[in-house]
Amino acid sequence: MHDTKPLLINSDFPALFRKPLEVLQVNLGYLCNLSCVHCHVNAGPKRTEMMSRETVDQVLALADAANIHTLDLTGGAPEMHADFRYLVRAARDRGIEVIDRCNLTILEEPAYADLAEFLAAQQVNIVASLPCYLEENVDKQRGKGVFKDSLAALQHLNRLGYGQPDSGLELNLVFNPQDAVLPPDQQQLEQAYKQHLQQHYGIVFNRLFAIANMPIQRFGSTLISHGRFDSYLALLKDSFRADNLENLMCLNTLSIDWQGYVYDCDFNQMLDLPLGAVAKPKLHISELSLTQLQDAPITTAAHCYGCTAGQGSSCGGALA
Repeated sequence: MHDTKPLLINSDFPALFRKPLEVLQVNLGYLCNLSCVHCHVNAGPKRTEMMSRETVDQVLALADAANIHTLDLTGGAPEMHADFRYLVRAARDRGIEVIDRCNLTILEEPAYADLAEFLAAQQVNIVASLPCYLEENVDKQRGKGVFKDSLAALQHLNRLGYGQPDSGLELNLVFNPQDAVLPPDQQQLEQAYKQHLQQHYGIVFNRLFAIANMPIQRFGSTLISHGRFDSYLALLKDSFRADNLENLMCLNTLSIDWQGYVYDCDFNQMLDLPLGAVAKPKLHISELSLTQLQDAPITTAAHCYGCTAGQGSSCGGALA
């Protein structure tokens, strides 16, 4: 796989500085039941990296110390982690909102047959990847049969109340472009998703998040192989909008990898770019002092243009 980091680190992206910490985004490991083309963490069924229980407890200790309001769980498939339910219960007992970044198909795996019921019982906010509402496009990007399994999972979630009015169970979907292009208008695309999924499959959901593909890891490597990396990066830079800067996730979020090292964002984590608040190459969660984060600089590189291009992009969708 091609390394995109050398092509990104020399950048003129504007300086950013941290605001008060409110969100922990935690990557529990790279194990996943899928191997998606657009995956920026290069996750898959053969990955073995998984967070230890000791580090999970350190995450909870940091959540307590910082008084965060949201714990955002990613992977891989975060639900495949042995301590996923332990962590969710502990966070919910603290009154912390939990986001599960779910690939949907994991809910259809026999070993996780009761997972949807667990998520509903804990009132976990589900952010589910569905890069298109057409079967051919989804299976091309994520693997044969993924679309049908995703629909079955969504219908299961709907029966539990997810996405239903006044249920308190939030179900949001994620769109990623199929190619090296910016996402279309999020509001218009959301309406198209809702109309198609309701009409053809009786599926409802709350919101659609349109997220740009980052030129890193598996997607970035594919761009290099096809000779399209430079043109995609140029598109991101040419589409820069300064008004997106004030809404970037990295301002109030701390990213933690499966080993417990901290970063300014999930994408920096994948590029192994150190936390801007410290001089050392890597800082472990056990060494972090919250005072280090106060108004601290954020590490940036050229991939940051992916978050500020056009309508903007974050793990919560468009910024504009």
